[in-house]
Amino acid sequence: MAWEKELAEKRKREALAEKMGGEEKLARQHARGKLDVRARLAKMADPGSFREIGRLAGKGSYDENGDLVDASPANFLFGRADVGRRPVVLTGDDFTVRGGAADAAIWRKAEQAEQMAHEYGLPLIRLIDGTGGGGSVKMLEDMGLTYVPYLPGWQHVVKNLESVPVVALALGSVAGLGAARVVASHYSVMVKGMSHMFTAGPAVVAAIGENLDKEALGGAEIHARNGAVDELVESEEAAFEAAKRFLSYLPSAAGQPAPRGDTSDGVERRDEKLLDAVPEDRRKAYSMRRILDSVMDRGSVFEIGKRWGQSAITALARLDGWPVAVIASDPSFMGGSWTADAARKIERFVKLANTFRLPVVHFVDNPGFMIGLEAEKAATIRYGVEALNGIYSSTVPWASVIVRKAYGVAGAAMSDHTKFQYRFAWPSGDWGSLPLEGGIEVAYKAELEKAEDPQAALAEIKARLDKVRSPFRTAEAFMVEDVIDPRETRPLLCEFANLAQGKLAVEG
Repeated sequence: MAWEKELAEKRKREALAEKMGGEEKLARQHARGKLDVRARLAKMADPGSFREIGRLAGKGSYDENGDLVDASPANFLFGRADVGRRPVVLTGDDFTVRGGAADAAIWRKAEQAEQMAHEYGLPLIRLIDGTGGGGSVKMLEDMGLTYVPYLPGWQHVVKNLESVPVVALALGSVAGLGAARVVASHYSVMVKGMSHMFTAGPAVVAAIGENLDKEALGGAEIHARNGAVDELVESEEAAFEAAKRFLSYLPSAAGQPAPRGDTSDGVERRDEKLLDAVPEDRRKAYSMRRILDSVMDRGSVFEIGKRWGQSAITALARLDGWPVAVIASDPSFMGGSWTADAARKIERFVKLANTFRLPVVHFVDNPGFMIGLEAEKAATIRYGVEALNGIYSSTVPWASVIVRKAYGVAGAAMSDHTKFQYRFAWPSGDWGSLPLEGGIEVAYKAELEKAEDPQAALAEIKARLDKVRSPFRTAEAFMVEDVIDPRETRPLLCEFANLAQGKLAVEG
């Protein structure tokens, strides 16, 4: 048979690549409760769909005759795969080969993976488990020199953030460039007790007098609460499922239509429980998440960043099968006031919606920006205005539902008022430049001081103002477009989602 010797060598090299870092290091990886990279790739991809690119890359050792004796594979793997029956670029770090460090990497593989994603319009999934950085101090001694830092292929990382969905799963301890690869994504996940992320790890940080273990310095709980990553899950399998679900709402590339899902949940469905969703007592909180679950397609709400910026909810969901980006206030956390973190979270989410042309639905119950000393220290107004600017710069169709409060500059961030207002208010709607409750005693001070019974006078003033604040007075002046029965919210938003598809198609 022709080329028998060469094909035998190919098979030998492929078998050596399958061994990864060797039995001992694989056993160590599994003993930590972690899957090896090839098992991860198999679980992330649809069964049998992964086709590896560059399997033969690595470092071979040869005998005196120049014949191959052994080979150590590169510690970065990538290829083409299907996820949810759609093609993607799938990559993974092999921690069993030099801990995923750069001195065992072949940079061209990582560059090619990133480049393939944006040139072919394919979502990119990174399974990250290692530093991925500049290697060890000993490597520098072996080289005989140091070098000015640079990041090969980072230009492709930047292009991908503008062109295709990028998902990063931190599946071990990642530091330096490895950490940068996690956060340079549209959706990132860490695994509780397994994942850690640092600018520099504990051994380096000890040099500045901070003696911390990996969990205390960069555990998953820390980064899920500070917004560095989007989700914290309990297992690698849960991380794979989260990645798959996130991608299911997005197109394969910017400029393409997002895939429509199941349409069996009736457009005209009306939930009677919405009538009692918001208490008549304005001081009482309620569950905005229950409202979202009721209004959106059943089971479609996929929340992102739940553990940080908690006064704002950001989620992907569906209406009549169409993917939409959902922003909502959470009145159970700080009354729904926008904190600095909430504003940062909203700005980033609006950018995601614009990149992938997802219509936005905003459920509003915003009493304003958070106030007080801590809010000032956090530069709340700075981040709040940046979120406001992001909303006013948005180019996708936008619908707002004023569920309850909308006050001040933050309340005005419900939408860009210069565009057509696809907007509805519930009868619980309550808006203005500031809450009436905070200014009655000051505004009517003279009248109250003259009253024989100040308490009775105050009650009478409040009763008058309650009529003034009626949302129907605002609708009468056409300063809000419609006051609706809450049960009508889903049919009206499904109408919006369908009309939005036509607008997106025209705008290209």
